[in-house]
Amino acid sequence: MYLDLDQNKAYAYSAGQPLDPARRNVIFIHGAEHDHSVWNLQSRYCAYHGWNVLAVDLPAHGRSEGPPLDSVEAMAGWLIGFLNAAAISNVALVGHSMGSLIALEAAFQLGERVTQLALLGTAYPMLVSDQLLDAARDDEREARQMVNVWSHSPAMQIGGNPNPGMWMLGRNQRLMERMVPGLFFTDLMACNSYRGGERAAQAIVCPTLLLLGERDMMTSAKSGRALGQMIGGARTRVIGGCGHALMAEKPDEVLEALVEFLA
Repeated sequence: MYLDLDQNKAYAYSAGQPLDPARRNVIFIHGAEHDHSVWNLQSRYCAYHGWNVLAVDLPAHGRSEGPPLDSVEAMAGWLIGFLNAAAISNVALVGHSMGSLIALEAAFQLGERVTQLALLGTAYPMLVSDQLLDAARDDEREARQMVNVWSHSPAMQIGGNPNPGMWMLGRNQRLMERMVPGLFFTDLMACNSYRGGERAAQAIVCPTLLLLGERDMMTSAKSGRALGQMIGGARTRVIGGCGHALMAEKPDEVLEALVEFLA
């Protein structure tokens, strides 16, 4: 579905289902230089099992128009504007990587409107190495290759894909290559510069789940646990053998954990 937001088209995948006021709402938020498609399994399942689903494309990502937003706070503000334009009041937020910071900040700003919060592949602070930032600024091709390797566990790089016939690294590489030039650096800088996480985490009162990859080299499970300790009552689950690309590497485990949590 498309909405007009700030004089630009904003897109969210709804699995072809209309919004039903009688249903609960769940919003999926992608990470850096990604789009709604990283949530295909999880969003489609939820849409056919009792939820209104919107897997958004952030500005300049996927099918959404508008200039890239250069801070987590600005992206959280855009997300809130999207929810308001869609006339959605109460909502569960599910975010991955950069999207987890956006979900965290949006939950802080929305307060009691957020019923549940799920943070995948998360950490705070979400610092990005100078080597990667330099590559993203000067040579996006190199930066994408670096992140592609770091985002997947060793098993997934030697044919361990749970979906027969799918080249996991190739799919992720092509997805990033479809984005506008300069977007990767903007996204990474937004993650690196975000400093509101502790304030936001300490204000969260809704049920919260953190899903972390045991072999995550982008946002380590150790850093994810540290964020979980800032959120009162948060549950943390570490998926064994999994890297940063949780939804692709362990789709069934992620779906099972999310469905159990959201239900």
